[in-house]
Amino acid sequence: MRIFNFSAGPAVLPEQVLQRAAAEMLDWHGSGMSVMEMSHRGKEFISIADKAEADLRTLMSIPDNYKVLFLQGGAMAENALIPMNLLGDKTAADYVNTGEWSKKSIKEAKKYCTVNIAASAEDRKFTYVPPQSTWKLNPQAAYVHICTNETIGGVEYHWAPDTGDVPVVADMSSHILSRSVDVSRYGVIYGGAQKNIGPAGVTLVIVREDLLGRALPITPSAFNWKEQAEADSMLNTPPTYAIYIAGLVFEWLHEQGGIAAIESRNIEKAALLYDYLDQSDFYSNPVDKADRSRMNIPFRLKDDFLDEAFLKGAREHGMVQLKGHRAVGGMRASIYNAMPIEGVRTLVAYMKDFEKRHG
Repeated sequence: MRIFNFSAGPAVLPEQVLQRAAAEMLDWHGSGMSVMEMSHRGKEFISIADKAEADLRTLMSIPDNYKVLFLQGGAMAENALIPMNLLGDKTAADYVNTGEWSKKSIKEAKKYCTVNIAASAEDRKFTYVPPQSTWKLNPQAAYVHICTNETIGGVEYHWAPDTGDVPVVADMSSHILSRSVDVSRYGVIYGGAQKNIGPAGVTLVIVREDLLGRALPITPSAFNWKEQAEADSMLNTPPTYAIYIAGLVFEWLHEQGGIAAIESRNIEKAALLYDYLDQSDFYSNPVDKADRSRMNIPFRLKDDFLDEAFLKGAREHGMVQLKGHRAVGGMRASIYNAMPIEGVRTLVAYMKDFEKRHG
């Protein structure tokens, strides 16, 4: 029996995807090989990679003047590779600080350029997105960096910034493919795969073509976006099996009706949990309602002393990975695309029963 896995990442994958991967493990489409064993330059894997990119482009309506790269190193590596690839002859970049992942991006960028904190939500413990009217942008910045969904704090942008000629770079690791996004509003979109794309190991970078060719001389070839784009993400051996699974996830998303359909489902799932939290005196969520994440929902019990009992009971009811990140404590339910609505209903029912017994 499969459990309801609320992990923030690596996260739950669609059961149909896992079943298909299992069926194809030893022999992919009559090739006599597992995808794990294929040459990344062979016709079999090239067809897998090409289809994955084509399906992603259709799902996200990615314009033709954007390159799609399947790289390695996760969003953490991209935090360093973004200034390396985008600074060109500039020396500064703008960053908006909305939480723990923004802070990590800022820390890495400071190794390569002058970082201007254009806005920060630290004054209210990262429980909101600073309105753009409060941002203090540097017109000479190479780019403006935002984290559009803070996995740990549960804060999400429900709007796209307008920064004129300065490109917006967005870490969308934990909500990419969960909602409709106008890619043309961003210069770069990037994210680790292990939330809504697939298993850990592959990193997605969607970059506007005119931003290629700005890499610093110190940028390693394997992490130079222009070189990787020219080599179709195969300058070095890519994470082949992770790309294959991502491709299966993209197919699954198409079968669900695409991004619009999955977004509607995600709105319904999030509303189930938030509606209950808002009417309860026993549980609380600190995030401004306008900026709440649909993917990562942190909450606290009235008494932290009950946390372990809550987690133990959840495990006994077939629900795992509900413990909040160590940086903020409490609980966190990550309800990505592959989390069925039955999982959220089960969680809410358990929370109601726990409140009844301990409230």
